[in-house]
Amino acid sequence: MVESQTILPVTKVKREFLEILKAMEVDYATITVTRNGEPVGILMTPDRYKALLETIDILGDNNILQALKASHNDFRSGRVHTHDEVWEG
Repeated sequence: MVESQTILPVTKVKREFLEILKAMEVDYATITVTRNGEPVGILMTPDRYKALLETIDILGDNNILQALKASHNDFRSGRVHTHDEVWEG
């Protein structure tokens, strides 16, 4: 998925809300809503929101982070196996 970031004034969001929602679904966009040039809110698709929450869960779990670090170190050290090696009978 390609994510796009857009900044829109609240007046435009109010005028074009339904069109913006449709475009967000297609573009997987995150919209920053501004008032007087200052950010006041964020619009995102439910899938994007769910992914954000999952990322927060992962970053808050030290066991997962340590497993990812170990995996990264294994990869950098060349301790990897091909798909066929793993699934050979």
